[in-house]
Amino acid sequence: MNALAPWLRQQNLSLLSQQGHAWLLQGPSGLGQYALASAMVSAWLCESPNALIQGACGQCGSCHALSVHTHADLFVLMPETILLELGWPLSEKAQSEIDNKSRKPSKEIRIDAMRDAIEFSQRTNARGRGKAVLVFPAERMNHVTANALLKTLEEPPGDVKFVLATEAAHQLLPTIRSRCLIHTMIWPSTSEALTWLESQGISNDDSITMLKAAGGRPDEVLRQQTLGQSVKWWSQFPRAMLSGDASFCADFPPSEVIDALQKLCHDLMMQQTQAPLRYFNEADLPKLKISSAKLSAWFKRLAQAAKTSEHPFNAGLMLEALCSEAREIMNSPS
Repeated sequence: MNALAPWLRQQNLSLLSQQGHAWLLQGPSGLGQYALASAMVSAWLCESPNALIQGACGQCGSCHALSVHTHADLFVLMPETILLELGWPLSEKAQSEIDNKSRKPSKEIRIDAMRDAIEFSQRTNARGRGKAVLVFPAERMNHVTANALLKTLEEPPGDVKFVLATEAAHQLLPTIRSRCLIHTMIWPSTSEALTWLESQGISNDDSITMLKAAGGRPDEVLRQQTLGQSVKWWSQFPRAMLSGDASFCADFPPSEVIDALQKLCHDLMMQQTQAPLRYFNEADLPKLKISSAKLSAWFKRLAQAAKTSEHPFNAGLMLEALCSEAREIMNSPS
């Protein structure tokens, strides 16, 4: 079981001291919602008598079952794409359909999975420590799936606890939010984040730049590193967009390029008002004079593009269009 970051450990112990049957962990991506939800579940199911005070022991049979994703009293409710990414098993039916190529793994939480979770919550627990349902990311429930969960949250079986983790709480039904104890994720201090990133094998010089690129979110730094975003790539990104170089972004999906362009647009706005930059270092951002109206309109178009970025008709053409627009905006007169 991986050790929790210090700021997550503090939140975990605080949440374990609360009484309730459903929690909602909310905040931007990269703050550790999934790790915190997993830690809460581990403590609830742990066989150590001090688990709710000190957190899961990490050594008992229950903790081992969780670490290998085979615990009989935990139901993990996620999109199939994320289940596969995190190493959780699919249901036999879903695995068979995907193996037979009758469909692709779903990016939403399917109603079939929700029905299985509801049936699970009504069963007797196997290890005598109650049951838990972990939903992540909760915003991936569609309207039908969310309503099915709502009925169970309204009339929960006696020995089951729910923890929902989300990176977009505003997309959840208000009635679901109202049934949960809401916890807003705490941002670590810069020094805490840098120390932790160094313990994850990222050098101090690199972690300072990449933490800024990630908007201060340590988990996002690790995710960007997995994707291949290096300090060199990030520092060269603004000038590559000034020349509209789509090949510079060829190794990244459109969603990641849009995210980087939104950060670039934000910092160009900050530059116009002589405010501190949030994502880029001063030396890496070309000195430009662009009207605020053009930057604002560009940001809105990028936000619109983000909604369809996971389903581009042609990813290559989309990248060409994004980089071409960046060049046009960045080279436009004030």
